[in-house]
Amino acid sequence: MMETALVFAASLVIGFGIAAFIFLLVRPRSAAPDPAATERMVELNTRVQQMGELLAKAQTQLQHSVNERLDAVTQRLGDSMQTSTKHTGEHLAKLNERLAVIDSAQKNITDLASHVTSLRDVLANKQARGAFGQGRMEAIIQDGLPKGAYEFQFTLKNGKRPDCVVLLPDQRPLVIDAKFPLEAITALRESKTEDERKLAAQRVRQDVMKHVTDIAEKYLIPGETQDTALMFVPSESVYAEVHDGFDDVVQKAYRLQVMLVSPTLLMLAIQVIQQIQKDSQMRQAADQIRTEVGHMMKDVSLLGDRVRKLQNHLGQTTEDMNQILTSTGRIEKRASRIEELEFDDNDDAPASNVIAAPLRKLGAGE
Repeated sequence: MMETALVFAASLVIGFGIAAFIFLLVRPRSAAPDPAATERMVELNTRVQQMGELLAKAQTQLQHSVNERLDAVTQRLGDSMQTSTKHTGEHLAKLNERLAVIDSAQKNITDLASHVTSLRDVLANKQARGAFGQGRMEAIIQDGLPKGAYEFQFTLKNGKRPDCVVLLPDQRPLVIDAKFPLEAITALRESKTEDERKLAAQRVRQDVMKHVTDIAEKYLIPGETQDTALMFVPSESVYAEVHDGFDDVVQKAYRLQVMLVSPTLLMLAIQVIQQIQKDSQMRQAADQIRTEVGHMMKDVSLLGDRVRKLQNHLGQTTEDMNQILTSTGRIEKRASRIEELEFDDNDDAPASNVIAAPLRKLGAGE
């Protein structure tokens, strides 16, 4: 509003000045000065001066107001720039953190890719694949059973050496052998036509049954090992593929007393074996406790006999003490009579029980 008023006043002063200038230009020069016109000119000049002063004052106020506005705008702009700088710094710090996380994730992905590549190389080699399956089996058994309850590369009487045996309480080991029919399963998964799938399925049956037959013939020895052996498949997906798509192979393995187990099923089997060993230890402890209790009962019986004998001795001693006390009472009574010179023929003791006192001769001087 103030700026509008100042502009209007300035416009008004400029208008008056222009009007006075035009009036001076257009008035006739030969004419005699008119007092009224001269008075009006003086009044006009006065008004122009007043308007100039008002304009200067308004200009000063306008400049002061503009300076205040510029200072406020500058301060706000500085605050805004400071806030923006702070927010930008925070955003850059968060961005750096996220970039660090992304770098770490990228490094992990690179490491994982290298591990996957190395795992693929391991699985491509039969010997390395066998070592991988055996290592995983050993890790599961070592985590689940105490030392002394299992043995790796155990030699049987026929000279064969399974990957692992678990020693059960009946002294017959449970055989566990790791097999990994990966190539046949991979060929089955990569088959595109029906003929390729049939050939791959036939290869899976042959490979799995070969493993099962080898375990049954080499490691199941009547009287030496358990009647059942475990074939460990170190891949859940491979086990699921065999178990779901080749039920006839699984049934033939059951009939040959060979059970296919995945890592999860092997863990469950190890837990069952743990319970069997604990039950055996409890039974052995119960037999030992029963034997010790029998010995303790025998000792308690002997202690009872000895206590009864002691009781009899104590009873006899009590009776003897009572008789001693009775004799002591009689002696005291007779001593009292002798002292009072009172003799009574009616004595409690029978005459046959009275022992005559020996008489001795009195010598001279007595």
